[in-house]
Amino acid sequence: MNTAGHSTAKAPRGLELTPFRGLRYDPDRVGGLASVTSPPYDVVVRPDGLHHLQSADPHNIVRLILPEADTPGARNAQAADTLRRWRAEGVLTADPEPCLYVYEQRDGDGMVQRGIIGTLRVSDPGERLVLPHEDVMPHIVADRAELMRATSANLEPLLLTYRGDEGDGRVASTAALIERTAGQRPLLATTTEDGFHHRLWSVTDPADLAAVQGELAGHQALIADGHHRWATYRRLRAEHPSPSPWDHGLVLLVDTARYPLRVRAIHRLLHSLPVADAVAALDGLFRVRRVDAPLAGAMHVLGGAASAGNAFLLAGDGAFHLVDRPDPDLLARTVPSDRPAAWRTLDATVLHATLLDRVWRVPDSPAHIAYIHDTAATVEKAERDGGTAVLMHPVREDVVRDLARQGVTMPRKSTSFGPKPASGLVLRALDL
Repeated sequence: MNTAGHSTAKAPRGLELTPFRGLRYDPDRVGGLASVTSPPYDVVVRPDGLHHLQSADPHNIVRLILPEADTPGARNAQAADTLRRWRAEGVLTADPEPCLYVYEQRDGDGMVQRGIIGTLRVSDPGERLVLPHEDVMPHIVADRAELMRATSANLEPLLLTYRGDEGDGRVASTAALIERTAGQRPLLATTTEDGFHHRLWSVTDPADLAAVQGELAGHQALIADGHHRWATYRRLRAEHPSPSPWDHGLVLLVDTARYPLRVRAIHRLLHSLPVADAVAALDGLFRVRRVDAPLAGAMHVLGGAASAGNAFLLAGDGAFHLVDRPDPDLLARTVPSDRPAAWRTLDATVLHATLLDRVWRVPDSPAHIAYIHDTAATVEKAERDGGTAVLMHPVREDVVRDLARQGVTMPRKSTSFGPKPASGLVLRALDL
């Protein structure tokens, strides 16, 4: 592994992004690059979505990131066998030399996001280099760890952000490199069925690599998407004596001073709580009003209410119910007081600490709550199953970053940053 730019001195270490030999699909061996890509594993939550991707191409990446078998052990063994077979058959081939990758996503509305893909040194929380903003669920970390151990691979990059305007004057180097590279012919270009255009380039020039590594060494990164996989990286690094390939993990780093991410909410589906019961339990504790509007209009009403305080939109009975203006005494009794005000006033905090724990008494477990990114899908499933959809308004990125810098994590699944990198464009095998 190329470790150019690393220092053996005892000085504090910053972000260390390392080139690697990417593992990529051979376009001539698959039906098309778009047909083998997938959203990240935790976005493909519905069986119909998984089966749709599987049927798109027999080599779709979901067969690695979400293998199907009767037991966890069988699933992971299947993924490992599939990866070995695809490499042996030339379906996946390694690039000839270590490199960093410039990655671009573009949609039909003029949004462009560009960043750098590489392997990042897995740092300890005490170094305050990679900042989480959400808690993780141990069983998911364990599941991802078993998959990574079995395949000996990082199958999809995490999404990390940094602020290039907070550096020491060298910020132009990475930005200029990305812009210059984006004017060249890419290694690959494809358009996925969601309408996003994807392009990927390799960067191998030693001077360019050193410039990127030097700039990033002066920054912190915020985990935008991939908390469970970062926790998995940390677990696997601890299991293997250093130095080892597990010292690094696959990431996409985006400078949000130049390319602001979109921040969306992640909604909750309460499986066993009918809307009528949810609304009845709020009597005297929150204001509840019916919103007579289609979904888009109801979400607009939610946005207006959220600008003035905690607000949620309930659905599942064919109507929308705006929940806002919580009783101050209720919040004082239920929301922990030992956290910053910005955390105590988060919608996700009030939802979990007050509504779920104390008012509705719904346990935060997969048997009782599902976390769904798509707003319409959340409403449709609630209506079909007789549960309650709790629709959320997104949190601003600056709030997320400020809390992370204070070492304060938000309730899990509080935000959805995007666009997320497509899985399947570049993988990392640890034996390369």
